[in-house]
Amino acid sequence: MKGQIFDTAIKPELAVLIAADLYSYRKGKCAEYLEELAFLALTAGAETVKIFTQKTDRPHSKTYLGQGKLEEVAAYIKENEIAVAIFDDELSPSQTRNLEDALVCKIIDRSMLILDIFAKNARTATAKTQVELARNEYLLPRLTRMWGHLDRQKGGIGQRGAGEKEIETDRRAIRHTISLLKDKLKDIDNQNQTRRKNRDAMKKVALVGYTNVGKSTIMNALTKAGVLTENKLFATLDSTARKVVFPNPDHSAMPITFILSDTVGFIRKLPHQLVESFKSTLDEVLDADLLLHVVDVSHQGFEDQMDVVKSTLDEIGAAQKPTLIVFNKIDNYNPNPTAEDIFEDTTIYDLDLLKQSWMAKENAPVVFISALKNENMDELKNKIIERFYKVNPKPTF
Repeated sequence: MKGQIFDTAIKPELAVLIAADLYSYRKGKCAEYLEELAFLALTAGAETVKIFTQKTDRPHSKTYLGQGKLEEVAAYIKENEIAVAIFDDELSPSQTRNLEDALVCKIIDRSMLILDIFAKNARTATAKTQVELARNEYLLPRLTRMWGHLDRQKGGIGQRGAGEKEIETDRRAIRHTISLLKDKLKDIDNQNQTRRKNRDAMKKVALVGYTNVGKSTIMNALTKAGVLTENKLFATLDSTARKVVFPNPDHSAMPITFILSDTVGFIRKLPHQLVESFKSTLDEVLDADLLLHVVDVSHQGFEDQMDVVKSTLDEIGAAQKPTLIVFNKIDNYNPNPTAEDIFEDTTIYDLDLLKQSWMAKENAPVVFISALKNENMDELKNKIIERFYKVNPKPTF
């Protein structure tokens, strides 16, 4: 109709978030996890309208939730026409199938949500291959629920009976795809190793840390690399390497030159398929002479995030690398949080006391900065230089 305006914008799917609030959790931990899950859902394009939690020792083996809570969630989903239920843990294939039957909506667990976000943010051929491999490995054991509505394939010419099940055909196809993707990643890894060998004469520094802590902002501040920076999870998937040149403290000597690499952010319960498929990208971490472990000091759960990063580094064999702890976002640090922000076992310091506490606690050197506001960036540069001189008194830059 002439003059009529139509809204063509893609509207986000309505979602409910569901989590098991374990008795073993400290006070506030489940709420923190759900806040992160809501951010993941938003990044993926879903709008959270309701959150459900159940206090328990462990999730129900068949339906994740107990019967009473399951009925409560099902009634809400039906009444409010919710499109998707997102669970804060990885669900088994049988749990997913049972939940689909009970809730009659799309069921997504934390691992699938993260994989979806990675798929949306993958830009280069390498990242797309890595994510596709991880998604296929995740989906393979879950084909039962995906294809449970299908009957048998019709027998073709020369075949007897009803033929093999459709699911067997798809399993074989997905295994073939996984094999091809692994071969492709091997070729990519060989190419990356050749490129890294060409840079062997230079020192290497790698940025590591939890997702959305400001690694790319630091990368841009030190190198003017123009790396994408957004307030969303997993904005950066591809490793970006840039040459950095600092003035030498000994002004008569050559400038200090090294390669700085930005890497994919880590997160709690990162699907193991992603860790495996991204190992070729994470080789930048293994090859580094120094790791800059970036921490969002303004996040109330930053210590838990640090533990996640350390455990992931241990998983890929990089836990013993020389490390500089970079506490970022001091401009957002709040020494006077509201009551609901304070965890039962957390001590709140003002920034000066926090600095003293962590400088005493960590074996690694520590620096506090704001990359966005360019605060203390010279101190960060000096710490990098000092660390190289400490590791190698006569560095070959």
